[in-house]
Amino acid sequence: MTVDELMGLAPVIPVLVVDDVAHAKPLAEALVAGGLPVLEVTLRTPAALDVIREMASVPGAVVGAGTVLSPQDLALAKAAGARFIVSPGLTATLGAAARGSGLPCLPGVATASDIIRALELGFTRLKFFPATANGGLPALKAMAAVFGAVRFCPTGGITEASAPEWLAEPSVACVGGSWIAKRGETDWAAITARARAAAALSRPA
Repeated sequence: MTVDELMGLAPVIPVLVVDDVAHAKPLAEALVAGGLPVLEVTLRTPAALDVIREMASVPGAVVGAGTVLSPQDLALAKAAGARFIVSPGLTATLGAAARGSGLPCLPGVATASDIIRALELGFTRLKFFPATANGGLPALKAMAAVFGAVRFCPTGGITEASAPEWLAEPSVACVGGSWIAKRGETDWAAITARARAAAALSRPA
């Protein structure tokens, strides 16, 4: 799967922080049932790698690892079954590991210099992070005007209410959101309902 194919699967990528491995399969099933197959499991909890393994067995789920900070994180995530990688930033070392992994990767950028570094390393599909704290949509539009070949997945501070405005921006291929499944939530029906609403959001053609 290419990074463009990945970003095209759904308008929203749920950003998931999961502490209990027992929640992994029902959570993934609820999100896939709602029409959001691309699931970012952040490496912020001791259970994260086991969660990726469990979610990867759910039919229709395309599970990746977020908060990837090093080549070691990347290798462990890939071994656990991650099919894509998301990082909050980018270094030459991490970029080389990501390119060598063969997995789609969304490196994080916050500034024009970050984007230039990403382009030098061969990445044109980027995570704008933290999106709201870094000036929000006006900042992204300003950078998109300069970097026309880049497409973004803004993440950080995006809500159910603000997502449509972000998705209306032509440089935005999809957004990352934590509102769909809150940490520790087990109301699977409510998660599916929020996923269904998010999956119905429109994007520029």
